[in-house]
Amino acid sequence: MISNDFSAVKPDYDRDGYAYLPGFLDMDAIKEIRAELQRFIEQKVPEMPAGYVFYEDKNDPATLKQLQDIHQYSPFFNDILKGSRFEELAGVLLEDTTVPRNLEYFNKPAHIGKATPAHQDGYYFMLKPCKAITMWLALEEADETNGCVRYIKGSHLKGMRPHGRTQTLGFSQGITDYSDADFSSEIFFRAKPGDLLVHDAMTIHRTDPNESDRSRKALGFIYFGGSAKEDLDAKAAYQQKLNEERFEKNEK
Repeated sequence: MISNDFSAVKPDYDRDGYAYLPGFLDMDAIKEIRAELQRFIEQKVPEMPAGYVFYEDKNDPATLKQLQDIHQYSPFFNDILKGSRFEELAGVLLEDTTVPRNLEYFNKPAHIGKATPAHQDGYYFMLKPCKAITMWLALEEADETNGCVRYIKGSHLKGMRPHGRTQTLGFSQGITDYSDADFSSEIFFRAKPGDLLVHDAMTIHRTDPNESDRSRKALGFIYFGGSAKEDLDAKAAYQQKLNEERFEKNEK
């Protein structure tokens, strides 16, 4: 497990919009998380609202791909999100008080795990200022064949790109003008269990589909800065746009 001197990674984070912290958790901690996650899936997922649980194939429980807000249903996961080394790291990188917002589970099932479209988390968050951080903790090995995370260095400093509707369940909005130049600029990170990636809410990132015979499981953490406030006008406009798109789709 790496030291708690998180200030050492801040220069990379500020410059690149992301940072890589190998071995953030040791294997004992990862094994405990995996065991708790398995119990959670068996015992809690049946009780969760449909909008918090996503499958690649809703008729096949083995294709579970995403869970939202798992900390709300488990003291174990609540303690991982709040008052933890993760939250301490968020405070150092944000240089702000922290507001824990979400702990998510992500998986790309073997062979069928779909790509995550290029996007900026801040588009979903709708904050003024857009001061927030996302963390991605590997629970299994991730590489080019099963959907490792890909970033565009320095993109957090270049503003919000245009986003539009996608067909990816759980990631409804993606960058609409993502180009060959963007693809060629990507930096990807292979990760082992316990490795942590952190990125700014404005950093462009995406993942490929899982074409391997291995799953790719991870936890995602979201922290807002205490100084960030929800842009209620933008949120209302976004919801209206979604409603119009859903109406149009149903009409067709």
